Amino acid sequence: MQRKAVRGRVLPGIAMLTALAAGAAGLTGCTGGSSGGSTSDSKAGGSSAAPAQPGKYRSLPAPCKAGADSKKLKGMLPAGDSLTPEQRDQMYAGVADASYDGDRHVGCRWTGQSPEETRLLAVGFERVVSYDRTTSSDDDKAKQVYVRRLTDAKLPFPGPTASPTPAASTPAAPAPDPAAPTQSAPAPGAPASPAVSPSAPVELGSRVLEGLGSDAFLEDKLSPAGASAAQSRTVRIVFRTSNVIVTIEYSVQPALPGTVPPSTETQDKARQLAQALAERFSE
Repeated sequence: MQRKAVRGRVLPGIAMLTALAAGAAGLTGCTGGSSGGSTSDSKAGGSSAAPAQPGKYRSLPAPCKAGADSKKLKGMLPAGDSLTPEQRDQMYAGVADASYDGDRHVGCRWTGQSPEETRLLAVGFERVVSYDRTTSSDDDKAKQVYVRRLTDAKLPFPGPTASPTPAASTPAAPAPDPAAPTQSAPAPGAPASPAVSPSAPVELGSRVLEGLGSDAFLEDKLSPAGASAAQSRTVRIVFRTSNVIVTIEYSVQPALPGTVPPSTETQDKARQLAQALAERFSE
């Protein structure tokens, strides 16, 4: 009788422990399910737009060294005979522009003076970086900067050319009227008609350029003529290569009034330097 009483008291205790263990397992399963749901929600709501792709260029070359092609500089900036060799070297070395971020914007300037004229040259590099997540890349942002400068120069953005329209048929020239008076030869001793003046120098105006970087344009400005002031010509070339904008500004200022710097020569010198810089970036 005593053993049965002890056994009766042990069984209820074992049943209680089993129930408690089952309850704890149930709580653990609920906690794990809740945590899994919370993790899924945080991933769904935590997505963000991918940052813009970096451009091809992460830094900029030194502009004074990049533009210091001795042959091109000597052609663009002839040195006066009065300069010493040290002064010539200093002139062709250029003066760097002040810059607070050498990886974003740098420039260099040269000045050449002679008794006949003064020539100024400036070269600038700007590396464009996009921090706008809606812009796909630095190159796209650089193209936007280039288009703004093209618009400021009042030049049209190049697009697809329209198909040529057929020319209208030209009406046949009427037959000459026999009764109409013909132009007679000048009488002897009469003054001869004035000779045709020789053609003026060709003026190549501002325009979009092809074959220079990704996009390029040239701006040509001639200062107004004055009674005592000489006309100066400034040629500015802007071209884009990937996410870098290159600006070249070349100015020729004659010393004597009445002298006009030729358009073709001034533009050719600036374009040769621009082409050399474009090749420097493509290396």
